[in-house]
Amino acid sequence: MARRRSPVADIREILRRLQLGEPNRRVARDLGISRNTVARYRVWAARHGVLDGGPLPAPATLAELLTPAPSERPAHEQSLVEPWRERVLALHERGVEGQAIWQLLVEEHGFTGSYSSVKRFLRRLAPSRSRATLRLEVSPSEEAQVDFGYAGEFLDPESGRVRRTWVFVMTLSFSRHQYAELVFDQTIETWGRLHRAAFEFFGGVPRRVVLDNLRAAIRRR
Repeated sequence: MARRRSPVADIREILRRLQLGEPNRRVARDLGISRNTVARYRVWAARHGVLDGGPLPAPATLAELLTPAPSERPAHEQSLVEPWRERVLALHERGVEGQAIWQLLVEEHGFTGSYSSVKRFLRRLAPSRSRATLRLEVSPSEEAQVDFGYAGEFLDPESGRVRRTWVFVMTLSFSRHQYAELVFDQTIETWGRLHRAAFEFFGGVPRRVVLDNLRAAIRRR
């Protein structure tokens, strides 16, 4: 069975013929596409300097050039998550999973999109990277891991001011379920409240909690 050409390969063929000076009608006829399609790519190629001569962009480079930035996409193609781009990426970089990010958006901003829309947003903007991991086998309810880190500056809805924020993330080691919450301070009182909220969310308390080098977890004498 013949292997189907990729869309990028087809577009490179259009651009190659346009570079050779072939008219739109001939390119459209030979490739079995409409003249309007060829005309659109001619305008695009002229805007990006592709018709000025020289080698065509590599397939990967061409794919990036053909992908519009979020602000250039039609409104119906923009993600519902776009208004919270910075916050979502900051949470994702701290290790917060998509499900917990979606829950935070719903609770804090009245987000009406689905969990799938958050997953698609993260997949497009922060593609997963292959990395070696060491999985430690634990029993259910045996262990939870806690991370607490800076998440950027965001608007405090109570004060109306932009303030520094931190994200608390508790992950059950066995199931990888997460509880995440954004806060505006690192006090011991907040630290204790976050743990209670996480335990209530999970419906129980693990036998041990592993802390990730957290200053907020150490009381000063």
